[in-house]
Amino acid sequence: MDSVAVIPKYNLNEEQEKKLILREYRALLRVLKPKLKPGDKELLRRAFEMAADAHKTMRRKSGEPYILHPLAVARIGIEEIGLGVRSTICSLLHDTVEDTDVTLEDIEREFGTEIARIVDGLTKISNIIDVNASAQAENFKKILLTLTDDPRVILIKLADRLHNMRTLDSMKREKQLKIASETVYVYAPLSHRMGLYNIKTELEDLAMKYLEPEAYKEIARKLAETKRERSRYINEFIKPIKEKLDKTGYQFEIYGRPKSIHSIWNKMKKKGVAFEEVYDLFAIRVILDIPLEQEKEGCWKVYSVITDEYTPSPERLRDWLSNPKSNGYEALHTTVMGPQGKWVEIQVRTRRMNEIAEKGLAAHWKYKEGTADENRFDKWFQQIREVLNNQDSDSIDFLHDFKTSFLAEEIYVYTPKGDVKMLPVDSTALDFAFAIHSVVGSQCIGAKINHKLVPLSHKLRSGDQVEIITSSKQKPNEDWLNIVVTAKAKSKIKDALKEEKRKVADEGKYVLQRKLENMGAAFNQHNVDILASFYKLPSPLDLYYQISVKAIDLKELSEFHVLGDKLEPPKPIRPEPKPDAIHALPKKDAELIIFGESSDKIMYTLANCCKPIPGDDVFGFVSTGKGLTIHRTNCPNAARLLANYGHRVVKTKWAKNKEISFLTGLKIVGLDDVGVIHKITNLISGEMKININAMTIEAREGLFHGNIRVYVHDKEELDDLVDSLKKLPGIETVDRYDTEQQ
Repeated sequence: MDSVAVIPKYNLNEEQEKKLILREYRALLRVLKPKLKPGDKELLRRAFEMAADAHKTMRRKSGEPYILHPLAVARIGIEEIGLGVRSTICSLLHDTVEDTDVTLEDIEREFGTEIARIVDGLTKISNIIDVNASAQAENFKKILLTLTDDPRVILIKLADRLHNMRTLDSMKREKQLKIASETVYVYAPLSHRMGLYNIKTELEDLAMKYLEPEAYKEIARKLAETKRERSRYINEFIKPIKEKLDKTGYQFEIYGRPKSIHSIWNKMKKKGVAFEEVYDLFAIRVILDIPLEQEKEGCWKVYSVITDEYTPSPERLRDWLSNPKSNGYEALHTTVMGPQGKWVEIQVRTRRMNEIAEKGLAAHWKYKEGTADENRFDKWFQQIREVLNNQDSDSIDFLHDFKTSFLAEEIYVYTPKGDVKMLPVDSTALDFAFAIHSVVGSQCIGAKINHKLVPLSHKLRSGDQVEIITSSKQKPNEDWLNIVVTAKAKSKIKDALKEEKRKVADEGKYVLQRKLENMGAAFNQHNVDILASFYKLPSPLDLYYQISVKAIDLKELSEFHVLGDKLEPPKPIRPEPKPDAIHALPKKDAELIIFGESSDKIMYTLANCCKPIPGDDVFGFVSTGKGLTIHRTNCPNAARLLANYGHRVVKTKWAKNKEISFLTGLKIVGLDDVGVIHKITNLISGEMKININAMTIEAREGLFHGNIRVYVHDKEELDDLVDSLKKLPGIETVDRYDTEQQ
């Protein structure tokens, strides 16, 4: 766990290496044994030999033979995701087309089109045609395109990502940041959506280990320290329930399991509480062994046994039995008041539900035959397919839309007739209108939620009944794009706006045609492109539109020359040199940072979203127009920047320089006691000689909330200050804040 642990240097000789690879391959066959049909072994052997041969000269960063990676990915696929023989072949071959001389044709010849198609879905696109797209987002789009006709692609991709995260130690720091951010941003939510809870949890924990190393170590340490008393408590809690459940005659198992480090950390951040106050460090699970037709009745029976013993918290009941989540998850969750006044979360499931919760998509197919539930994932794929097909915006937008539309938790809302619609969290009445039909969306002027009139931007909550009010005069406008979160609504609104723009632009097209013909120039693609680039517009459509709304009056046409029927743009006059603004003095906050090994002074600005100070864990980001911006690695925008624009990230660390102080802010909450403000200011400026820039204190009902902005030299000084403030009597919490709007 400790980052200081030294990874043993890899030093096997060729003979030992061969043995190791064979041992891993045999282990793979062993776990796959129950699924092998006649002839499968030969296929697997061919795939293994093809991969081993293709990768034979390659090494991983740790020094070990590359083939161990595909073997490990294949094994994760079988053991942790429940994939079968054909997926295993794809896992073994997943890197061959990208990194070696093997081509897709070779794979198709050996193993058929189905396997070739999956491997193609897993192969990264190396040459991106679109300039403003990021390779990351484009590759992700490609995976999704294949996902919709074969979900195994994404499952193998998740196994691949999980193995990469488990072996991230041997990578360079900036690579770790990029891969970990991408993982939290896309792959963890995706595994959640596929119903793979264990994998989601492990991915989040591993990412946190690199993105928030301090917090991660701290929580891990505290979890280890409290382990004994936790298991004592769990046993005490379970005992009476177990006795009662034994009497019901059900076959069951009951156990406690710790929550993941990442989810505990999230709770601490969201609720603003310390580790000691997070009540659900663990959950109790009851797993029933009963036939399908008795499942619901059995789970509710167990629920009533538990709530006879402990009082439940009424608003914490989650019933996913009657309404499973869209990733197939079914269970009953409740939170009860246990001994010593502690809240405890209990999850009740059956053996079948448990398998679906652990193995998600793969288990879902296993149980799918003959159940009405089969349309859940299919519906989801259908929606993704729809959005992918009319996707013309740039891929970063796409990644963001995909994340908000398809990876968010869902809410259930009802139509006036009582049909249920599933939408991502934060959906608005307008999203619901588009979910019903694009025409209903385009003509929507308002909605009634539970029979009360609300605006289009009203956010829906689970259980709302929504009636949409339309008018044939209504049409979409630009502002709508800020109201909706679903990808379907976004793309339909963009289409409508484009259509609208086209109608207006037709007038401009006609004006331009007349003017060009009057000059003796042809109205053709070449001339229109020349004009569009002259006016610095992205497309002819924009040019016609600007002419039509009279933003461009074309008077510059008189400066153009006509050669034959072609337009020649006027020669540009040399621009005057700009005044000396460029050489203005560096801003006060431009202190030097050491990049890599060289110690050049480099101009940079500190990001406003997270206000870094020396000593913070930071990375540099090359932003367009602004040069280098420094962000903290736990900045709210960091995951998005690192995941989408990894290629613009620069390794940075602080130089020691005590001359410059940085402005940062602290939020202090405590009991409103006589002289408390004096104690605080005395400590800051008197004892610690730190300058206060601004201070606001408001006291109400016995509590005071203080916001203090101070100048510190670096993180150490800030940490000392926070520790000293916390020691003052009556002070509850001291937190650093970094937001702009203070």
